[in-house]
Amino acid sequence: MVETNSMFIIVPMFCLAAAVAPRRPSDRTCGFGLPERPSQPRFLRRALGALAQLALALFLLHQTGAGLAHAQVATGTPSNVSPLRAQTVAQALENPWAVAFLPEGRFLVTERPGRLRLVEADGRIGPPIQGLPAVAAQGQGGLLDLALDADFSKPGSPWERTLYFCFAEPAGVLNGTALARARLSADGQRLEALAVIFRQQPKVASQLHFGCRIVQDREGMLFLAMGERYVRAADAQRLDNHLGKVVRLTREGAPAPGNPFTQQAGARPEIWSLGHRNPQGATLGPDGRLWLHEHGPQGGDEVNLPQAGRNYGWPVITYGEQYGGGKIGQGLTVQAGMEQPMHFWVPSIAPSGMAFLTSDRYGAAMKGQLFLGSLKFGRLVRLQLEGGKVRSEVRDDLAEGDRIRDVRQGPDGWIYLLTDSPRGRLLRVLPAGERLSHAPPRSPAEGPCQFGDRAGGSNLRRCS
Repeated sequence: MVETNSMFIIVPMFCLAAAVAPRRPSDRTCGFGLPERPSQPRFLRRALGALAQLALALFLLHQTGAGLAHAQVATGTPSNVSPLRAQTVAQALENPWAVAFLPEGRFLVTERPGRLRLVEADGRIGPPIQGLPAVAAQGQGGLLDLALDADFSKPGSPWERTLYFCFAEPAGVLNGTALARARLSADGQRLEALAVIFRQQPKVASQLHFGCRIVQDREGMLFLAMGERYVRAADAQRLDNHLGKVVRLTREGAPAPGNPFTQQAGARPEIWSLGHRNPQGATLGPDGRLWLHEHGPQGGDEVNLPQAGRNYGWPVITYGEQYGGGKIGQGLTVQAGMEQPMHFWVPSIAPSGMAFLTSDRYGAAMKGQLFLGSLKFGRLVRLQLEGGKVRSEVRDDLAEGDRIRDVRQGPDGWIYLLTDSPRGRLLRVLPAGERLSHAPPRSPAEGPCQFGDRAGGSNLRRCS
């Protein structure tokens, strides 16, 4: 057991430092539920972030001394001299949530308050694209993930210029995760042929745990990962609803052929896997398998590889605990018939966004690594995989303490990030020695902004 007098020092230090991060039940520490602080000075966030790392190190040292062993606990190695740096592509985006890549180096970006914007290759941000449905933009809800159909750029395909987005759909005092399909007009100014092709059932009175990550597999089927809405955690173990589930759908929104529960009475035929808490990142691995990460409560964030019909345990098993301490359920971490995570974090990092690096842009050593963001610590996390396990973890400080919401590999082979704030940024990750020419980006209502890089120091200047 950790000595009491040590905990009186360590826990307050960690909780004070954690106050720098925006607080939601899916990523907070110490159970305080502190509000977001988008105006907090970056130097203060960075100083408190360093304090959090120190407190974390002390905590783990004492835990180790007490004989507490979690074989897959990963604290990560902060990269003080990172081989990477961040280059700003666009800024002054309001709480951007997801990015997709258009031809000619352009981008589509969702903003959580309910806007979809086209960003030019030089960083100019267009006006909101017209034709979106109403969204419930409260709490963690709003306009969330975005994915282009695999045939988006294929002339003559029935899916040419087709995209998918998920959002929190309002229904009076209730809301729920929904998946929509639309075509982007030729001029990029509006959505056409909009259709909501799937609605999570039931709708719930909650502003939390929408999940909402979309992945299209190699057969053209759509995975949609959804949270259990926080107040309905037990429903993640039931097959008669979509809460805490990954579903697999056709492009039209019907249950995909081969889904595991189509013949089971009372089960929702769209379900692929169950027992998920709040998925925040998903991607296809190089071998075509679905990879997913999800937020734990206080501790216990997980990386999983959801397979057909498998149960991933929430809330029966978890490596996390109640906010403020205490067991969840019976405090189990293992149960027959439930899958163990491929990787987990104690304490939480609040992961978000996820991409495998398949390009050679960063050299052979990084190729094949799994990249994801940390909302809590504002770092880019790189996982080195070997034999189906995480062998090492490195955290790169590229976002100046901002929450990293999305991580994607672009068609040009570079990794791109979105930072989640009222003045969020689209960042391109480059090797520290790489230089790209670019034009100054513009925000929707501002003049030219100063373009900047960050590599070991902070010389990024924002729009005035």
